[in-house]
Amino acid sequence: MTETAVLRQRTPQERPAAPREGGLLTGLLRTARPKQWVKNVLVIAAPAAAGQLFSRHALIQLALVFVLFTACAAAVYLVNDARDADADRAHPVKRHRPVAAGQVPVPVAYAVGGCLGVLAPIAAAWLCGPAVAALLTAYLAMQLAYCISLKHVLVVDLAVVTTGFLMRAMVGGLALGIPLSRWFLITTGFGALFMVSAKRYSEAVQMAGKAGATRALLTEYTTGYLRFVWQLAAGVAVLGYCLWAMEEGGVPHTSVLPWRQLSMVAFILAILRYAVFADRGTAGEPEDVVLRDRALALIGVAWMAMYGLAVANW
Repeated sequence: MTETAVLRQRTPQERPAAPREGGLLTGLLRTARPKQWVKNVLVIAAPAAAGQLFSRHALIQLALVFVLFTACAAAVYLVNDARDADADRAHPVKRHRPVAAGQVPVPVAYAVGGCLGVLAPIAAAWLCGPAVAALLTAYLAMQLAYCISLKHVLVVDLAVVTTGFLMRAMVGGLALGIPLSRWFLITTGFGALFMVSAKRYSEAVQMAGKAGATRALLTEYTTGYLRFVWQLAAGVAVLGYCLWAMEEGGVPHTSVLPWRQLSMVAFILAILRYAVFADRGTAGEPEDVVLRDRALALIGVAWMAMYGLAVANW
């Protein structure tokens, strides 16, 4: 039977989507998810929290870490799309991904992903130190395990994705030798869990009753459980942040206003605003929610301003 005859027997959803315009390099770039690179800005979180962001050494190191973490994330996306190519062709949206659509051959996706996954930690060990290289290696191992099997394990899948966000927030501190406080880890970790579980909840709501979902685990979660997780995570994140804001740490208060305490208002408002989209089932990609909602973006800017003033003790 010819390939044309086989394609004629497939349903429209199972047929590969027509490749978009552009060559192999364009397809590889799209598979690396440039839109997702905004997540890697989290590498500045620890240095910003410690007030060590604007020295020349810090900026160079953070730029290197951003590039290396982006390379690792791209490696994971390439391997993931190569593994899921057949399943993605049955999805109404993911069938247009370059690997699923045939723009990037599966062997090429594996090869480029493997090269990036090997070279990035080696470059990190040479340019940023062994701690950063170890964290990138752990990130790659964890995310590849997620692609292979962990994404099919209840709760563990949430923990793995959340840990990926937490690693992004930690790596900048490791690159600059900044100690990571317990409040930073608690707030960042549970804030990430809030966004991850809200995204899962939104996916579950939107895919309910629809065929062709490639994330089979969504059928095992109930929307009630996912709602419980994002509500719990939001509460712990707020509690952790408030405990940090109320703790002076023995340092006398010399700023014009109590910016640490005032920043709690903006932080809580941001959580509440994001929860509106989570509750509606429209909190898909975190970067889309933040960038598309003007009110949330303004609240975020206000929070960053007050947080920066608190760190600077202005």
